[in-house]
Amino acid sequence: MGVSGALGSADPADPFDIVSAAVVVTDARKLIVYWSPGAEGLLGHPARDAVGHPVESFLAGRNLSAAVSRLRRTGRGWNGVLAVRHRAGHNVDIAVRACALVAADGHRGWLIVACDAEEHAEYAFHEEIAHGLLERSPMGIAVLDTDLHGKWENRALADMDGATRTDTGATPPLLSQYAKRALLTGQPQVTLESSPLRHDLTRRRNQRRVELRSFFPVRNAAGETLGVCLVALQAVGQDSARDRLALLNEAGEHIGTTLDLDRTVRELAEVVVPRVADFVAIDLLDAVRAEGGPATDADHGEETLRRAAHLSIQEDHPEVVVEIGATTHYRLRSPQERCLLTGKPVCEVVSPSTPWLVEDSLRWKKLIRLGVHTHLVVPLRARGITMGVVTLLRWKNPDPFDADDLLLVEELVARAAVCVDNARRFARERQAALTLQTSLLPPDLPELNAVEVAYRYLPADAEAGVGGDWFDVIPLSGARVALVVGDVVGHGLHAAASMGRLRAAVQTLADLDLPPDELLAHVDDLVVRLSDEAEAATQGPTVIGATCVYAVYDPVARTIVVARAGHPSPAIAHLSEPVEFPDIPAGPPLGLGGLPFESAEIAVEEGSVIALYTDGLIEASDRDVDVGMERLCFTLAHPDRPLEEICDIMVRTLLPTRPRDDVAFLIARTHALSPDRVASWEIPTDPSAVHVVRNNVARQLSVWGLEEVAFTTELIASELVTNAIRHAYGPISLRLIHERALICEVSDASHTAPHLRRALSTDEGGRGLFLVAQLAQRWGTRHEAGGKTIWTEQQLPDDGT
Repeated sequence: MGVSGALGSADPADPFDIVSAAVVVTDARKLIVYWSPGAEGLLGHPARDAVGHPVESFLAGRNLSAAVSRLRRTGRGWNGVLAVRHRAGHNVDIAVRACALVAADGHRGWLIVACDAEEHAEYAFHEEIAHGLLERSPMGIAVLDTDLHGKWENRALADMDGATRTDTGATPPLLSQYAKRALLTGQPQVTLESSPLRHDLTRRRNQRRVELRSFFPVRNAAGETLGVCLVALQAVGQDSARDRLALLNEAGEHIGTTLDLDRTVRELAEVVVPRVADFVAIDLLDAVRAEGGPATDADHGEETLRRAAHLSIQEDHPEVVVEIGATTHYRLRSPQERCLLTGKPVCEVVSPSTPWLVEDSLRWKKLIRLGVHTHLVVPLRARGITMGVVTLLRWKNPDPFDADDLLLVEELVARAAVCVDNARRFARERQAALTLQTSLLPPDLPELNAVEVAYRYLPADAEAGVGGDWFDVIPLSGARVALVVGDVVGHGLHAAASMGRLRAAVQTLADLDLPPDELLAHVDDLVVRLSDEAEAATQGPTVIGATCVYAVYDPVARTIVVARAGHPSPAIAHLSEPVEFPDIPAGPPLGLGGLPFESAEIAVEEGSVIALYTDGLIEASDRDVDVGMERLCFTLAHPDRPLEEICDIMVRTLLPTRPRDDVAFLIARTHALSPDRVASWEIPTDPSAVHVVRNNVARQLSVWGLEEVAFTTELIASELVTNAIRHAYGPISLRLIHERALICEVSDASHTAPHLRRALSTDEGGRGLFLVAQLAQRWGTRHEAGGKTIWTEQQLPDDGT
């Protein structure tokens, strides 16, 4: 039977299997004492005709000594081929294995196992074929057990590099993944992997190792799974178009993962070294980081290059002439200058006589000493704008840059340039938004007697962009003060612009002295209207929602009235009680429309600290909101500390280094107005009471030492009281407050507000309010549940402040 026939037939069974083989046992006299059914099947003699007869009677030559001489000694036995006589009279060649049997009495018999010689030869042929395939095959072969432990591997697999070796121990995770899948599914698993070889002086550049692996289950004759067989083929070849495409795909995943410009250029360097070059330097024009951006090609003049990133295959960077962040100076005829001027790549062979290098002694020493042989410079261009140059060097890699390398580097740099330009545009827009937002926030908070304030505003990191957080401190009538913190949904210029519009709206409505709940209702209507207008426009929504908390502190009543629209409740740190988060009705976020807002009034002792904040403060670093509020309580546990110190503790305790969302918070320490600074009177609805009012005002101002403003204040008070008596109804009251300004308030039960007008020369009245407006520094109307209050403020003389 030929090799092809053997390989095409079914695997033969072992003819020496003790179950089917011919087994004969003799005693010391060479007489047969046992004759197996297999022996009868092989030679035709039944056991009754064989047992008791000498063994040599069955030999063809009937000569035992001659037959034994043809056997080979193997260990403790013999084997070979003998000719024996069949019962039918013809000779049969049998394969024999024999070994001596020693009895207890010292006599020696023989155990003989025999089979058909042709069957044995066929079986031995298959064994040799299998042994040759396993041991002499150029393919690596290994056997893993059902626990995926390596049990055996041939020499080819043992000589392989990389992760394919099993070493008859724990299998590498990469192999275990596919081997396990083959065990579970019962189907072969095939993998193909390609990896670069680290080149040295004996290897060509860009060589890659390609490994083809196949895993399939191994079963016995009964169909039981014994393990998994691994067949691996490993080859080394040159870089191909497919490998270059793989590098480009890798670059697409690795470059531009963020909108940070410095990180983007570093990612480009990491892709290029060491797979393309031994060293890379990336220089950017200063104009890239400027607000105006780089000039177009037609506007290029003398521009400054600055080192943005560099990377070498050696840790000490022996090629570096300029450190990162420093200005880079290249000679006039250098490839970098020519690349910037033409916008085209420049590839040159480097030698000691290279003209531009001879003129640059520092670079000449470094490059020639290292053995740099090729110099490639590619412009960093995107959207028609050159933003810098990328310089690549080779010296350890013996192959110079060729046309394929140039195409590859140009594609890599072009992709990186788009990411750099995106990062540049984002940085410019973020800076514009931050500038806009900063300009819209209060540059300085007013100094007030009612509260002492401090604040912090921390913009989000570059990835999130500028948000729309704002805060404000607004002086109100009656020595009161409004504290505001808000947050516009979204980031960027739209959020910053929307924040400015909402802050202006809140300030305007605050000047109307609206209660907190009514003020938020009006702001809600504004946000709804702005959203509707934005949706109708092509630019997209400008305002998509906001949250706000608005609080009014009264130093006379020592209370604070708070309303909130989808915003966290303020925290109040009392001097004698734990930090409190008052139960303020949670109104809907601004922009939903049609839902009511409610306010709550809380008594506040003098010296307490009120903290208003955006949600970014208590939600920073992915902490639970409850944890954030607990930390906030900790930072406010000592309200007697200086406010700036409390702000610093809040930042350190609650915020990470780079918050992902804008954070704004405002803290205020309350001050009460002492009773001796406030004077009030109930006024009867009798015109004659005006004279008494003037006398009371003069007397009180004398007590305060404000005689200089007595006449003006008497006139203002008498005019306001007269108007209340004539045009409104009682009860009527007058209150004077001595604060930073002299405040005069007249309250009545009417809700009709007076209007300033210019009286005609023929009119008998109508000049009182006009006169009040001329005498007072500020005046206005405040509506309350029980009526209205007309108030005025007068500037105090220098010696009375």
